[in-house]
Amino acid sequence: MIGIVGAGAFGTALAVALAKGGRDVRLWARDPAQVLAMQQTRRNEGALPGVDLPENISVHAEIEDLGGGQALLLAIPMQSLGALLDAWPRIDISQPLVACCKGLDLATLRGPVALIEARRPGANAAILTGPSFAADIARGLPTALTLATLADGGALQDLLSTPTLRLYRTDDVRGAELGGALKNVIAIAAGTVIGAKLGDSARAALMTRGYAEMTRLAPALGARAETLAGLSGFGDLVLTCTSTQSRNFRYGLTLGKGEAFDPSVTVEGIATARAVRKLAEGMGIDMPVTAMVDALVSGRITLEDGIGQLMSRPLKQE
Repeated sequence: MIGIVGAGAFGTALAVALAKGGRDVRLWARDPAQVLAMQQTRRNEGALPGVDLPENISVHAEIEDLGGGQALLLAIPMQSLGALLDAWPRIDISQPLVACCKGLDLATLRGPVALIEARRPGANAAILTGPSFAADIARGLPTALTLATLADGGALQDLLSTPTLRLYRTDDVRGAELGGALKNVIAIAAGTVIGAKLGDSARAALMTRGYAEMTRLAPALGARAETLAGLSGFGDLVLTCTSTQSRNFRYGLTLGKGEAFDPSVTVEGIATARAVRKLAEGMGIDMPVTAMVDALVSGRITLEDGIGQLMSRPLKQE
């Protein structure tokens, strides 16, 4: 049995893919009304409309029901992970705890694996990350992800792989954490460029310089450069900077157009931009795109000022 904490779009999609791959899945939702509706309709219309839940998925309101399995996937927003670990001290750590979120915790500046290890000492913590949209996973479209763990992850890799979900394994946990977190910031910037009608050439330049920032910070924090060139870095960056399925990209689009964004939609890149800016400033690392995104989303600068600041920077070698 595989337990999944969080019945949002991504958690539900993973449940569907794993169940279709022959695994028994227990899916937990915070809202009892949502649990009842999913049990009765065998769908999660609010998060993943039009997708039927296979019979080997059971939906639960008690998180303790997810104990004793082969793995526990934590598919909740990054900024909610610490609170969940604090609120549910009886989460079973005899099974691997696999973070399925991207970002840095604002309070501690830790990534998801580091946060799990700090709150649950002795847990076998891992992260599942990479270029993926929930709708694609749920529809059975081919998807490749990175599974990062310091433990021997072969058995976990086999458990979470299916005919349509291919996992690549790495022990560079820090690199996988940072790749998934940093690309969200650049996706906001890319969406802003397109929303402001600055053109595809500007987006390509922004993605390239944003990737340079990612590869500047991550190795300084102990990550391997080659990890950032893989699925959890470059691959995820390309996906989220080029598709309106990305919440971070869509949020950037509204910024560029000067429109309001749905406040009920989680945009991990907003908090990540703030956390990364703090980290980079403290380490003396130059990250102008990230700094611009943080200033823009916090209202400290206008879009016109942000563009002007980036374009007027001193000329340099690439």
